[in-house]
Amino acid sequence: MDEITWREGGRDHRVRWRSESGAPPPRRIVVADDETRADDAYRLASEGTALLWRGDFQNARQLLKAMARRIDRPPRRRRNKPEPERAQAFHLYRQARAQRARTLGMLLIPFDPGHVIPLRRAPNVQDACTEAYGPDDQAYITSLRELLGLIGAHEWHEKGVPIPALGGEHIHPHYGVFSPIRGEYVDLVSEAPLPPTKTAFDIGTGTGVLAVVLARRGIEHVVATDQDPRALACAQENVERLGVNVEVVQADLFPDGRAGLAVCNPPWVPAKPSTPLEHAVYDPGSRMLRGFLSGLADHLEPGGEGWLILSDLAEHLGLRTRDELLQMISSSGLRVAGRLDTAPRHPRAADADDPLHAARAAETTSLWRLTAG
Repeated sequence: MDEITWREGGRDHRVRWRSESGAPPPRRIVVADDETRADDAYRLASEGTALLWRGDFQNARQLLKAMARRIDRPPRRRRNKPEPERAQAFHLYRQARAQRARTLGMLLIPFDPGHVIPLRRAPNVQDACTEAYGPDDQAYITSLRELLGLIGAHEWHEKGVPIPALGGEHIHPHYGVFSPIRGEYVDLVSEAPLPPTKTAFDIGTGTGVLAVVLARRGIEHVVATDQDPRALACAQENVERLGVNVEVVQADLFPDGRAGLAVCNPPWVPAKPSTPLEHAVYDPGSRMLRGFLSGLADHLEPGGEGWLILSDLAEHLGLRTRDELLQMISSSGLRVAGRLDTAPRHPRAADADDPLHAARAAETTSLWRLTAG
């Protein structure tokens, strides 16, 4: 594990560095406290200097919010400057978000052994950190931004996400596993006409929500696959809590054998993720999409169906065309037997200030019913 070094009180210090996003340890570090001004903190962080916090914990949270407000100020528009093309606008947006994350990640929090924060008014975060990191008997440092993400994920895990397609029963996401807060894709799986089968595969199950929906719809044996250990543990916990017959298997895409139904909700944007959680949204080179389509025919029983649940956001961003998607389907020996569409209900679709608002407002999520052709 990486280490972070700094000088404080006339002595050199060295402690382990934690970053779930894979960010390297900052090279330049200054000590900050309650007297540190937001403008100074923002300037230092923007220049690549991290601030190791020694003041009141709640004041650190306020400082992080103040830094975020400075980052999020609308930029001055240049007169007569043309608007970027769709794909260019997306890449500029991603660059800005990555820079924002790097800057806000420069406010650091120390930990004593046992996930204890040695700061005034610091909360008890032992459960949240243990869920994400596991037990730890050594000191370390991480960013306050990451810590707040751990706390938020722990709260989601504790209270769960209500799923209307399950009659309001809850799915409990783990840290690092994409939460099923976008319910439109779950509704599509709950409403599409089932082919006559006793067996189904849920490819890339995540929290296990789609596998649970299929089991509740009467599929006798559902196999849910994933290659992420956190997702596998999350799915196993959810299927056990809800008492459904789902077998959770570690696999890269398909398990062994064939099924009358194979369902996959791959990441919908062909771009590189910058954090582990973004793997649920960004799929470099459409790897998972292509893998599901190319392997589907060999894993379907005669007369079986594959359900591809996919947003067309990439098409509106100019990152993939509909013709390219249809070509992927046909070149995999598949044909389209039908399609169900739904409009997004997430808040960003109605946010006119979002840089990608036009694409998000036009987005459609579809369930493509595919058969071996």
